[in-house]
Amino acid sequence: MLISTQTREYSMDTGIIFDVQRFSVHDGPGIRTTVFMKGCPLHCMWCHNPEGIGYSPQLRFFEEKCIGCGRCGTKDNFDDAFKCPSKALVVCGKEVTSKEILFEILKDKNYYKNNGGVTFSGGECLLQADFVSDMLALIKPYGIHTAIDTCGCVPWSEIEKTVDNCDLYLYDIKCMDSQLHKNYTGVENVLILDNLVRLDSLGKNIWIRIPIIPGFNNTEEEMTKIAEFISTLSSVKQVTLIPYNTLGVNKYKTLGLEYDFDIFKRIEKEEICLFESIFKSRNIFIA
Repeated sequence: MLISTQTREYSMDTGIIFDVQRFSVHDGPGIRTTVFMKGCPLHCMWCHNPEGIGYSPQLRFFEEKCIGCGRCGTKDNFDDAFKCPSKALVVCGKEVTSKEILFEILKDKNYYKNNGGVTFSGGECLLQADFVSDMLALIKPYGIHTAIDTCGCVPWSEIEKTVDNCDLYLYDIKCMDSQLHKNYTGVENVLILDNLVRLDSLGKNIWIRIPIIPGFNNTEEEMTKIAEFISTLSSVKQVTLIPYNTLGVNKYKTLGLEYDFDIFKRIEKEEICLFESIFKSRNIFIA
């Protein structure tokens, strides 16, 4: 079902998104509107947003919604999705302008209390840094808190475009071992860690998020290495440990993809307690 087109460059006032999620409470402080951008440089084996990896719009087929009307024909082009009366076949991803997204954000302005606001996520939103920086500049005059959720695997020049108008960076660290990182995500982590150090040196507000993945980084040794690294940073306000879950597995089927990670693996509560103690022993706040 994947629609493959050549990667394109996006202008400052247009970008491509796959969702706008309202009343989000997991993407920064308070109640937030999260804008999910398409495109990601990582291919994490456990990714729970596979629809955000590719840059281009894709088709998703929800078999349980199909009424068998036959209007869609081959189910392999966008015209088929537009013909589907039950929304069993849909296009995932659309081009938007910054003004269109600002209009959607301002609808929720009354809910942005207690530092609520807007988060740009993905995929990797900073692959479309010109669009995101334009959005941040448009949002700033309204006094709305802004956040960027990033894996950090982009040139520093792309992050730099956002620093003046971004209030908070939600920054992922997956492991310290660069080869291990490459084995499970497709890329090494040298650029990711270097960018985090540079961002920290600017005094930006940073929250670290660490997915705890069985068979990958769920060891005392790896968590200790991460904690020791974070303890050298001065702008990290908190760390969140996120246990592996399989909530995104069904998305792979709708995209016609295989989920390659072991869905039967689990992270035990005792593991999380142990890992939390490693960070707390270094005076790192766990949220």
